[in-house]
Amino acid sequence: MTAEQLLAKMTLQEKAAFCSGADFWHTKAIERLGVPSVMMCDGPHGLRKQEGAGDHLGLNDSIETVCYPTAAAMASSFDCVAMARLGKALGRECQAEGISMLLGPGVNIKRSPLCGRNFEYLSEDPCLAGQMAAAYIRALQEQGVSACVKHFACNNQETLRMTGDSRVDERTLHEIYLPAFEAAVKEGGARSIMCAYNAVNGTFCAENKALLTDVLRDQWDFEGMVVTDWGAVKGRAAGIAAGLDLEMPGSPASTGDELLQAVKDGTLAEADLDRAVLNLLRFILQSTAEQQPGVTIDRDACRRLSRELAGECAVLMKNDGALPLDEGKTVAFIGAFAAQPRYQGAGSSHINVPHAVSAMEAAQGLNVVYAQGYDPTGSADAAALREEAVRVACQADTAVIFAGLTDDDECEGVDRTHMKLPDEQNALIEAITAIHPRTVVVLHGGSPMELPWQDRVQAILCMYLGGEQTGAAAVDLLYGSVNPSGHLAETWPLKMADNPAHLNFPGEEGVATYAEGIFTGYRYYDKKEMDVAYPFGHGLSYTSFSYSNLRADKTQLRDTDMLQVQVDVTNTGSRPGKVVVQLYVRDHESTVRRPIRELKAFEKVLLQPSETATVTFTLDKRAFAYWEPKCSGWYVESGAFELEIGESSRDIRQHITIMVEGTTLLPFIVTETTTIGQLMKHPKGAAFISQMLPAGSSTSGDKTVQAMITDMPLTALVSYGRMTPQQLQGLIQMLNA
Repeated sequence: MTAEQLLAKMTLQEKAAFCSGADFWHTKAIERLGVPSVMMCDGPHGLRKQEGAGDHLGLNDSIETVCYPTAAAMASSFDCVAMARLGKALGRECQAEGISMLLGPGVNIKRSPLCGRNFEYLSEDPCLAGQMAAAYIRALQEQGVSACVKHFACNNQETLRMTGDSRVDERTLHEIYLPAFEAAVKEGGARSIMCAYNAVNGTFCAENKALLTDVLRDQWDFEGMVVTDWGAVKGRAAGIAAGLDLEMPGSPASTGDELLQAVKDGTLAEADLDRAVLNLLRFILQSTAEQQPGVTIDRDACRRLSRELAGECAVLMKNDGALPLDEGKTVAFIGAFAAQPRYQGAGSSHINVPHAVSAMEAAQGLNVVYAQGYDPTGSADAAALREEAVRVACQADTAVIFAGLTDDDECEGVDRTHMKLPDEQNALIEAITAIHPRTVVVLHGGSPMELPWQDRVQAILCMYLGGEQTGAAAVDLLYGSVNPSGHLAETWPLKMADNPAHLNFPGEEGVATYAEGIFTGYRYYDKKEMDVAYPFGHGLSYTSFSYSNLRADKTQLRDTDMLQVQVDVTNTGSRPGKVVVQLYVRDHESTVRRPIRELKAFEKVLLQPSETATVTFTLDKRAFAYWEPKCSGWYVESGAFELEIGESSRDIRQHITIMVEGTTLLPFIVTETTTIGQLMKHPKGAAFISQMLPAGSSTSGDKTVQAMITDMPLTALVSYGRMTPQQLQGLIQMLNA
């Protein structure tokens, strides 16, 4: 039977009960109608399939499986192909385990480095987050497994995450915090969206009609299922009415009495309940039809993929000639993370891994010595460990210190309070650099850290949280068998106080005010011309690249036109390497505040030495537009725009200027307080104003006089005797006609 036919046969009681899960991970079955139960599972960088008592915080055991690089790492690959490889692999693993929906990817914007769950999120930039998510979703769903994009929306902190209220203005919401979800829906074809715990502008997401219906379904044409974050429901009937479909978790005892009573007393329309049931039925029927019994998994191949992906993700942040290492020289691996790698965060995405490969294990056969250096638990004698590390470092040609954040620093449910490394790690690095002229730091962690010693080390390699093979990938990169190609998906500020959300994170009395508006991440730092440790998009290589011949197929266009942009890129070094070509757009002059530049497209390309490739991008209206509340839509101001090709937001290599004509006329309502300057931009207003102004008071004359006149309200024409009140009202009526 079809979903519609099944719905017609269900009783009101069955429909009401059906909209809650059967337990922590399964939907309810309807045995009399042959509707099966299907299973969901936590992700998105591996499977956390629980077979016993379920929980949503990673406290109880789950099956052993492969841990891939986390989202924070994957985003740094700037590689949609790599994301698709991850999605495909996870899709096959889900099929092998009988899982119909994998929870993820997490596309929440990294508003602050302090968010404890940043390791699960992709980027501070909505274009990068959206494109990477869409690639992952398409690949996962091609395997017959539904993605559940989370957490919709403005879930950008862990402090009071279940009760807090994110206060965001309309423009910021649409330009920064919604586009990645939009890309997941429109380009990725996501079958499910998970609504967040928090409220947005006073209404909890699970019952927020503006988000779940007006934006998600009406604006984006989403046809899938909306599921709650686990335990996010505040009012069941209000949620269903707003656009929610499935409450998770549930229990066999959840009878749906609240929904049943709401329909009976008229506070919930049965049509809304039917919509929710129908969406859930379609999901279950599709999942059942796409199940692939008998799929087997080659775990060794999965581990090889995890290692390859970790190599794609790592970012060489600094290199003053210390890397790659010489296999013929003695190298000291210093730091507990060299022997016991930190490769994932804590919480609901925590993967049960039989064995994680350490850098020391991967370096077997190489001339490597080891010292623990520090104890991540803080229980050992820090001074003694540091002294031993200095002694071992003195025996080596290069000292490689494995440092980073601990499990306590990054965990679902808890935000960080600072951006610092543990004190004993900073002390260790200071001690080694004081006696060794060739020191390399390998960083592990899901978000930026303050690096007070960065000027005293010769190289910094950031692995982020690179999955179970991160130790092996680090050795591949350090010794040059893999050429680093990752680029930072977020800005690394010099200190926490520099972050634009610093004074408003995590908020007060349960309210987080997004006072920085659209100026998140590099949009803020670049606008302020602020020094940063490492800019958005930054990443080094063991080879070099040059750019040339940036061109567009039009130099003048309307915002309804498509624009093709091309640039040639050449590997000018001696090693094969992958280059990340980043295309930014800059509005030369705008009547509203806009960032200096915004990422609009990117592509990763493998080039052999001396090889040249042409990279092509296609841009549409959105590349030049901002969200205009006056028309509740995307608006392009006519004028000059600069197309920029860069190695980061701070390293622009090529640029050209084009002219874009906006075709949308903004609504303009004239009132008594409309200024003369505003009216001069009105199609009919300029002629009237020219007639009414005193002789010799042209707005194109003296700058001081010009400023005074343009800022005057129309009522000033009455005050100065240029019009009567009646004439002013007549003018206003005529202009608004």
